[in-house]
Amino acid sequence: MKAKTLLSILALAVAGTASAQMKPEDAIKWRQSGYAFMAWNMSRIKANVEGTYNKEEVMKAANAIQAIANSGMGALYLPGTDKGTGWEKSRAKPEIWTDKEKLGKAAMAFNKEANEMATLANMGDAAAVKAQLGKLGSTCKGCHDDFKAKAH
Repeated sequence: MKAKTLLSILALAVAGTASAQMKPEDAIKWRQSGYAFMAWNMSRIKANVEGTYNKEEVMKAANAIQAIANSGMGALYLPGTDKGTGWEKSRAKPEIWTDKEKLGKAAMAFNKEANEMATLANMGDAAAVKAQLGKLGSTCKGCHDDFKAKAH
């Protein structure tokens, strides 16, 4: 068994154990924090492709997004976190718990584009990063449209 596969299995096992002991309000805070952190990093990339391009800054931001995208945040959607409060009231729509197939496709699309962003950022091609930012952003928007209620 490859070391990466073994580590992935171990990470999933640990995440499952940690999730079982997690308070719903903590799970909501952590997922809200993860999404806020990714949004900040998306804005860092956007600032670079619209202004003076700094490869190092773009790489840091893209690698941070990739890490969170592949971290297993789905484990933070525990029972009881649909109507709870973290840093703010959860805006997750009920469909996030009921339409697993559509959610899985949205998550896979986001992970694919986040991984591609990290690859392109490390290459340093500003035009390719800008194009990829559009693709990555569209996966965010698609998930928000389907699974996140608008702020009131």
